[in-house]
Amino acid sequence: MNPNYSLARFTAILQKSTEKRGWTYVIWPESASFFGTRARVKVRASAEGEVFEGSFMPLGDGNHKLPLKGNFLELIEKEVGDQVSISILERLDTGPTCDIS
Repeated sequence: MNPNYSLARFTAILQKSTEKRGWTYVIWPESASFFGTRARVKVRASAEGEVFEGSFMPLGDGNHKLPLKGNFLELIEKEVGDQVSISILERLDTGPTCDIS
């Protein structure tokens, strides 16, 4: 895969869940319209140029969050409150979709 190719790109602020041991994640407001679903979507993506696999998880309001693991955040030298650049490289699932209207 061409490292300069992506299906979509966005920047977002890293947020942390208020739950104990909560995830650190980004929210992409255009995710449901881009993927055509409000369900979970597995992807191969990159953050700050480092490739990872993850899942956009529905929040119930039409948006998705994309969790980023702590060791990956250390690798890209980012923490909660920092802006991060995300590139969607590939959709890994072809699971069921639902109407987003």
